Amino acid sequence: MESLPLTTTLYFDNIGNVEINAHDSSVVKLAALAQETRLALFRLLVEAGPAGLTAGVIAERLGVAAPTLSFHLKELTHAGLIRPAQQGRYVVYSANFDAMNALIGYLTENCCRMRCDPECAPACAPTTERRRATAGKRASTTPRRRVS
Repeated sequence: MESLPLTTTLYFDNIGNVEINAHDSSVVKLAALAQETRLALFRLLVEAGPAGLTAGVIAERLGVAAPTLSFHLKELTHAGLIRPAQQGRYVVYSANFDAMNALIGYLTENCCRMRCDPECAPACAPTTERRRATAGKRASTTPRRRVS
């Protein structure tokens, strides 16, 4: 049996910057919101508007310990749902409304796509429901989707 010379060739893949598509980005955002404290935190920041809130105020309103709050703020920041801004000695956190609206748009972009009848369109339209005020909290108006 004849021996053949061994040849080696090295292959390198240049990965570079990987772009995240809308689906992957939405999965990351939804995963960040799929936890009770983070969802409450995000809703609180949405209610606060663009001015945002400091970590101390957030902790007080949610009744969350500082280390726990820090973890949840980090998760929402990494998901791109909130933005921290240094204001003097404090960091003020605010909701990223562009990211929120993009996520809502992604979730509803194909609404009623499989049905062509005119009855479907109203089912996809957002409605506003008034939520009952709970002890010590004011009622908030939140967009809701009707489920048929």
